[in-house]
Amino acid sequence: MAVSSTGPERERLTRRGLRLAQFTVGYNVVEGAVAITAGLTAGLVSVVGFGIDSGIESIAAFLVALRLAARLRGDEDEEVAERRERTTLRLVAVTFFLLAAYVTVEGVRSLASGETPDSSPVSIVLLVVSVIVMPVLATAKRRVGLRLGDNLVLADAAETQICVLLSVSTLLGVGLYQLTGAAWLDPVAGFVIAAFAVHEGMEAWEGELVEDDVAEEAAHLR
Repeated sequence: MAVSSTGPERERLTRRGLRLAQFTVGYNVVEGAVAITAGLTAGLVSVVGFGIDSGIESIAAFLVALRLAARLRGDEDEEVAERRERTTLRLVAVTFFLLAAYVTVEGVRSLASGETPDSSPVSIVLLVVSVIVMPVLATAKRRVGLRLGDNLVLADAAETQICVLLSVSTLLGVGLYQLTGAAWLDPVAGFVIAAFAVHEGMEAWEGELVEDDVAEEAAHLR
């Protein structure tokens, strides 16, 4: 259930959402730099792509952080604030579409070329860390978003969840190929992730994330 539109509890949650967004920006800048460097060194296109995803997620979290900080300052007219938040939400939605486009193109290219992923210890460690950290971060953001009834925070949580899926997908391609020999795992998983990204992007564009997530929470409580 969302908290009241005013009061110390809402401010506390907003500050928590801001800290989570700021952490996301910092973490993903480092993660993206390491992933792109390791991917280029080992010739791993999928890991380079994962680094690009980290950059896109950083942009989305930065946009969310700007709006949450503006709320806490309270220096905007209500109508102006609502308009800017709608614009920010749509910009975040665009990052979902960019992710979907990149993952789809890369998956088609990988299947068409028949290339197989190489091995990279640094990349595997980075992906394992991401699989551990990102679900915790996504869950924390989602809880804040639901408590606030806030589409911006929920969109940021959904973007982090996509990062989790991409981490698992890339780890399958880079790590488990050595065991299974199934080079198609990474691109096929990517197509599923792309479909999820488009769905979340459309809901963010229309501002429907709160309604869907609240309905999902209610279903879980039954």
